[in-house]
Amino acid sequence: MSVEQRASATDRVLAARERYVARGVATPSLAVARAEGARVWDVDGREFLDFAGGIACQNLGHGPSAVVAAVHEQVDRYLHQCFMVGTYEPYVDLCRRLDELWPGDSETKSILVNSGAEAIENAVKIAHAATGRAGVVVFDRAFHGRTTLTMAMTAKLVYKQGFGPLATDIYRAAAPYPFRGVSTEDALASLDLLFRQDVDPRSIACIVLEPVQGEGGFIPMPPEFVQALRRICDEYGIVYVDDEVQAGCGRTGTMWAIEQLGVEPDLLVSGKTLGGGLPLAAVTGRAELMDGVHVGGLGGTFGGNPVACAAALAVVDELTAPGFAERAEHVGSFLRTRLDEIASRQPVVGEVRGLGPMLAFELREPTPDAAKATTAAAFERGLLLLSCGLDGNVIRLLPPLTASDEELERGLSLLEEALGDAGAVRT
Repeated sequence: MSVEQRASATDRVLAARERYVARGVATPSLAVARAEGARVWDVDGREFLDFAGGIACQNLGHGPSAVVAAVHEQVDRYLHQCFMVGTYEPYVDLCRRLDELWPGDSETKSILVNSGAEAIENAVKIAHAATGRAGVVVFDRAFHGRTTLTMAMTAKLVYKQGFGPLATDIYRAAAPYPFRGVSTEDALASLDLLFRQDVDPRSIACIVLEPVQGEGGFIPMPPEFVQALRRICDEYGIVYVDDEVQAGCGRTGTMWAIEQLGVEPDLLVSGKTLGGGLPLAAVTGRAELMDGVHVGGLGGTFGGNPVACAAALAVVDELTAPGFAERAEHVGSFLRTRLDEIASRQPVVGEVRGLGPMLAFELREPTPDAAKATTAAAFERGLLLLSCGLDGNVIRLLPPLTASDEELERGLSLLEEALGDAGAVRT
């Protein structure tokens, strides 16, 4: 193949994307041919280090052998049954494993669905059924999905602009954001004000919180804030919903981020990495809550499909294997040390933050320009990065927890070079 032919391969894919795919789906100028471990190759054969992970779906990297083997084995048995037509063991086995991994002492049950947004929808339904109440409390900078209900719960305009009317009975309070001057005390005062001026807490079905806000900027929730929310929920009979779609499945070093915060939730929502790259999410919760919904009130044609469940069982085995937690802790320490070093040299970086290996840095200026330029410069150097945050000025790192130290170091070096390429470095 000539240089001209190779150079045009990506252009051909992107031209077809422009013709046949709806404009509203945001896509970069990357046309993927294959992926393995921490690396992705495009259709022109160019290699990239992947610090994006399909937005936190690849905590084990691309194509982990145990997960691939489990998928192949299940495909040879059957692809689909629909759990409401024929019960199958992969679904039941995964619910059993989620019970074993529950961050507390309660007996739990689970429902399996296709996506994080669908899981959040079902968690709210379960809370409605359990309490007989309508209200839902969420927080500034939250991301919970793109469906009609979860758009209303999500705190970023681009995800919901022009798509109304949205779901009602959604109430928003401040969440801690120390870098921008919002303390735990400020956030709790905001919730208190909400309950005094807008809605009676006894009409709230659930409070939904990410233990580390993902799209909102990788902002870890202080343990004292989460513990205070738990006490408030107990006082008013509110269901505490822990949204671990992005922060879960080992991303913060423990299976669930909330394990590090000293709280047992009522419902826990998981997804992304849970399916190992296949569409799968779950709501796991206290058995009496989960059983509060009438028979037939939960379900879906493809929810907990057998192939995704087989993949998830292999994912869970990998995440709980001896040595994995230690590796995740090492990755977190390695990344944090290097990011702190970069921040000390680059005054444009305002804060390094996160929990365990779920880390990001926020640029000082609350505009997306420098972050966009940095991710673009990183791409040109062979590094896939994502920005996030309400102002789009946060660079998040989502490398596989299985990446080698050499791959991590290479990616961080490219990241710092990209800061310079973007003109973000001030000398």
